[in-house]
Amino acid sequence: MKKIRCLLVDDEHLALEILELYCSKIDYLDVVGTCKNADEAAFFLQHNKVDLLLLDIQMPRLNGMEWYKNLSSKPLVIFCTAFQHFAVESYEVNAIDYLLKPFSLERFNKAIEKTKEIIEKKRIKKP
Repeated sequence: MKKIRCLLVDDEHLALEILELYCSKIDYLDVVGTCKNADEAAFFLQHNKVDLLLLDIQMPRLNGMEWYKNLSSKPLVIFCTAFQHFAVESYEVNAIDYLLKPFSLERFNKAIEKTKEIIEKKRIKKP
């Protein structure tokens, strides 16, 4: 399988470290960048191809959910947040999953496995 190019977006340093650690345990995930806010992520996406966003919601200046809704070209997304009240809204943007912090490696793996299945189905459909 081709690697899944992943961008991590979270304003908390420890959360980014945990995400990087979890991602490093999955051989088909390739973390291509980390960003501390939506502005950095927007700049990164202008210059890099990304298959998956691991995206926090509550960040300074711009809410991750609102930022994602306004993207013109949307990578797949898994929200990683401490706030459960955005869960229903995540369905509106077709999020792959919604991980409530703190989440286990096992729960993270389930979300990534769903992502892998979706990407593989899309690749099979392409001529």
